[in-house]
Amino acid sequence: MKILVTGAAGFIGGQLWHTLWKRGDEVVGIDNFSYGNPDNLKFDDHDFGAEVRRMDIRDKAGMLALFEAEKFDVVYNIAGIAPLPDCQSDPVQAIEVNTLGLVNLLEAGRRTGIKQLVQASTNAMYENETEFPTVEGKFNPPTLIYPNTKYCGERFAQSFADTYGMTVTCLRFANVYGPHIDCLRKPEFHSDGNQRRDYIYVDDLIALALRVVEHPQKGFDAVNVSSNQSYSVRELYAIANRLMGKNIEAKYCPSSHYWAKYPELYGGAYGIKPEILDHEVNKFSQCDNTHAREVYGWQPQVDIETGLGRVIEAEKLSPQATDEGSVNGATLLRKIAQAMAAGRPSSGAARHLPPQGKAF
Repeated sequence: MKILVTGAAGFIGGQLWHTLWKRGDEVVGIDNFSYGNPDNLKFDDHDFGAEVRRMDIRDKAGMLALFEAEKFDVVYNIAGIAPLPDCQSDPVQAIEVNTLGLVNLLEAGRRTGIKQLVQASTNAMYENETEFPTVEGKFNPPTLIYPNTKYCGERFAQSFADTYGMTVTCLRFANVYGPHIDCLRKPEFHSDGNQRRDYIYVDDLIALALRVVEHPQKGFDAVNVSSNQSYSVRELYAIANRLMGKNIEAKYCPSSHYWAKYPELYGGAYGIKPEILDHEVNKFSQCDNTHAREVYGWQPQVDIETGLGRVIEAEKLSPQATDEGSVNGATLLRKIAQAMAAGRPSSGAARHLPPQGKAF
């Protein structure tokens, strides 16, 4: 099968490319490296660094030329701007990448006859829900820029599916974590630690990404990629403490401490509302995965303790952790828990470990 992976040098894109390569698929990986990192292309058994193509999904003509030359069967669009503050600070760029970039791929796929496009979407579009677990077909539209770029992208995806008969599958990721999650940030908690999130291990996410292509549902489909469980930052920290044999207290600070790093949000005649920022930090998430289980025969295999254990072992082995002296103690614990709390996959350099567990 001939497959395109966009955002190939990111946390998820690199792992997906590696899995497809091991399966024997012919894969083209592209990335503009605005967030991607070459270290995400290095694995114990292969380095994709020389193969990745520096391209941008905003380049309409370039995407069409690529599709015409390569004749892809399947496209995985993992490219995008995920950090919420980046999207909120520069909404035009966020829309150009997350929404119009997807439309470029859909149009190129329509013209060249791809069999399926799989879109990386998000459970952040459930930000205004009050009933849990959230389901794919019933929710209130989101408020912030990032989830709206994904929400609008899904509407265009459904338009192409309904209008042209294309098969487009949108995977709404819960908080994704794994050995590449960003554990190099400063060890600070920007909350009281009680906010709860639904976490999914990266191997489980990739397993579902494969399943939706192996068992495609004609037309448009949206699928939660989730554990249907939620954990607080305090619970994650306690698990990490136990796994590391530590008993270190966490330190917390107000959410405003985090948002102060983004002055663009407060500038101009209208600044962002404080209650919006508080809601984003403290929101609850838990996503129903019944649709993925019943339609695609998928269910997560990696529980939170096993997954966190792998993250800890990967971070211990990373050159950055060793250089910073954070292999042991409070620093590593807080870095891991804070990265998990933010749920932002890293484009940075954490050591790639071979796949473990019954994930594929």
